[in-house]
Amino acid sequence: MSEVFEYFEGNLPLLISVPHDGRQLPGEQSEQMTDVGIDLPDTDWHVAELYGFVREFGASMIVANYSRYVVDVNRPASDAAMYDGQVATGLCPQYTFAGEPLYQHDAAVSPQEIAERVARYWQPYHDKIEATLSAMQAKYGHALLWDAHSIASRVPRLFDGELPVLNLGTFDGGSCSPGISRALLQIAEASRYESVLNGRFKGGYITRHYGDPAGNVHAVQLELAQRAYMSEASRDFDDELASSLRGTLTRLLDAFVTSATVQ
Repeated sequence: MSEVFEYFEGNLPLLISVPHDGRQLPGEQSEQMTDVGIDLPDTDWHVAELYGFVREFGASMIVANYSRYVVDVNRPASDAAMYDGQVATGLCPQYTFAGEPLYQHDAAVSPQEIAERVARYWQPYHDKIEATLSAMQAKYGHALLWDAHSIASRVPRLFDGELPVLNLGTFDGGSCSPGISRALLQIAEASRYESVLNGRFKGGYITRHYGDPAGNVHAVQLELAQRAYMSEASRDFDDELASSLRGTLTRLLDAFVTSATVQ
């Protein structure tokens, strides 16, 4: 079993990736961090719990154990910018989404430390995704990747106003087929939640790197506004809100699987 991630194997050609709900920090890193950094404010709180139902659904699931503040597995190892003209949160972040320093005295993470974190934490997560998708494609003829995220409803430094609850991203159609995108958007728009396709969040590195519609690998990111399933003030999971949202998530995943089989 890997220390870097938890993995559950299902019986569908569908992998759920949860890259940002991890909360572990290496001891040597946490000793250098500010109190704000140790509080992990930019965690995708409770996303793994929210998606816990996918085991019964039949999907496989991979969940990162370490915080995005260690290394962000949804960023390229090169740390190339994902969104032109927008604030970059970084491969090994130096600041919170609000712009507060993560390290005492605003210390920088050295290139050597970045390389070590990539090798120890980033690479194993991606090796597992790649191996899982390859096995699915060999067995079923296609593979599906759902990258599961959440974020506070308002993050002024990153986007204006309040985020819709359902933010579907397909890299402007580059990571999955048009038929799948249409099927997902139809479900989202019929739900009780405000939704958008390829708005502020079009999909990060995981969606963009693994999505290959021509090769029968379809990848989608869903960024959820956290108000839909938890208290953003206390960070407490809300069972009643989550139960309602899980109904929509189930319909989205069902549409993802079903629409892919008729491509």
